Amino acid sequence: MTQLHPDWLVPQWPAPACVRSLCTTRTGGGSAAPWNSLNLGTHVGDDLDAVLHNRQVVQQAIVARPVFLEQVHGHQVATLSADQPDDGRTADAACTTQPGLACTVMVADCLPVLLCDTQGRMVAAAHAGWRGLAGLDGSGVLQATLESFRALARMEHAQEAMEIIAWLGPCIGPNAFEVGDEVRDAFVAHDSDAARCFKPYGQAKWLADLAGLARQRLKALGVHQVFGNDGGSEWCTVGNPSRFFSHRRDRISGRQAACIWLE
Repeated sequence: MTQLHPDWLVPQWPAPACVRSLCTTRTGGGSAAPWNSLNLGTHVGDDLDAVLHNRQVVQQAIVARPVFLEQVHGHQVATLSADQPDDGRTADAACTTQPGLACTVMVADCLPVLLCDTQGRMVAAAHAGWRGLAGLDGSGVLQATLESFRALARMEHAQEAMEIIAWLGPCIGPNAFEVGDEVRDAFVAHDSDAARCFKPYGQAKWLADLAGLARQRLKALGVHQVFGNDGGSEWCTVGNPSRFFSHRRDRISGRQAACIWLE
């Protein structure tokens, strides 16, 4: 990587040296208010030339090709390869074994989840809002990402057991994410332990711990080393307006991005 903007987040986790990752913040770009300044989303009303400039800023900084998805709060996973590096595929996660291609997800309150195997052979990124995390019948975007990850390992003829580690980026925090019964029910119906991630808040309302729910899901899926967002206030997109975009806070908002790639 070249010199990164000092406000961007570089994950602190025991990833292999060939695995690189970062999460941008709202600083370091050229977009005007209210998308100021490093908005990376083309779908939020910002000037397209400014967004493309901002994406180029990120690409030049990481010296890799960030591949931007068309995210729909689902659980489809795109496998990135050298002959399919184009942006715009409909998916909420991506994985690859191809060096130089950065699995990239955009967020502005949803949770970015970065994954790699401890041998440094493959990487993945997932966009985990509550809908994607809950999924259908208890199976959501993290399950789909890990299934694709392990299928990719089989295709690469990896023989030894694969250990996967994860890093959670900034998202709406557990003191800001107000939800209704339908959100709590979507999790608790398939995992009673998920109730621990919801606190009562007024009439038929709850405060949800999105990062906590992701940690529960990852542990159930065999990912026991999870780093990054622990629910602290410094990780909350809503509570840090000068650093993070937040759709819930501002309604008209840009998008930051989490990227992971192999050198």
